[in-house]
Amino acid sequence: MTGNALWLIASLLVLGLLPLGLVLRLGAIRLPLVFSGKVKVRDIALSRTSWPEDEKKVSNAFDNQFQLPVLYAVAVFIALAMGPGLLEVVLGWAFVVSRYGHAAIHITSNHIFRRFWAYCIGLGLLWALWLWLIIRWVMLLASGVSA
Repeated sequence: MTGNALWLIASLLVLGLLPLGLVLRLGAIRLPLVFSGKVKVRDIALSRTSWPEDEKKVSNAFDNQFQLPVLYAVAVFIALAMGPGLLEVVLGWAFVVSRYGHAAIHITSNHIFRRFWAYCIGLGLLWALWLWLIIRWVMLLASGVSA
């Protein structure tokens, strides 16, 4: 396995820590609220509306980790199958940093304009990665490489 492959896998592992950290934070917020009786289980069983704002911020940030990051994981596996280059590694790590930035904004100030730009940066990086992978795939096909 090449160094680029190891760095790309590392980016995916670091990205995987983000939802794990967010779910721990959710537990730290939710459990005391439920055990203290401030939030009733029946009020949250089918709807999130009874949770306080801080919980909603973290919960929404957690949910976001199952959107663009899923496409990133697929891109990583495709890159690994083709043999990743430095560009994939750089785009990948930049995407991971953008996701941490987006989540940090989401769970703190939740400043919509900043959060939007953090999201757009990540989306742009993901688009660039996917386009590059498609270009590489077409070049591999054109060169006569077979499965």
